[in-house]
Amino acid sequence: MMNIFGFRLSASSAIDMDKVDRTLFDKLCAEEPDARRCMSCGSCSATCPAGEFTGMSVRKVLHNLQRGKEREALKMVSSCMLCGKCNMVCPRGINTRHLILSVCRIYKTEESR
Repeated sequence: MMNIFGFRLSASSAIDMDKVDRTLFDKLCAEEPDARRCMSCGSCSATCPAGEFTGMSVRKVLHNLQRGKEREALKMVSSCMLCGKCNMVCPRGINTRHLILSVCRIYKTEESR
């Protein structure tokens, strides 16, 4: 990091999408085509009772998986209470509970290999 005129320049946080490992996201989409239908409206985040305290968000989970940030996505998924409120408010009718369970199942399968 460099200090210029009292400002600190930090490294770019840009993600090179060509170098991202999207294996888990691609497997999720093969099993759950609804993962690609999410339009990131945030309705799920707004109604999530766990989201207020843990940062849980189906939208963020999908974004993290798309960006190859599996650890962050799985941390969020582990705080999901599977209450189904996000399922009820989704304008696209995505079965978010099944999506979250599929993420867990796919990750456990990958981890055991």
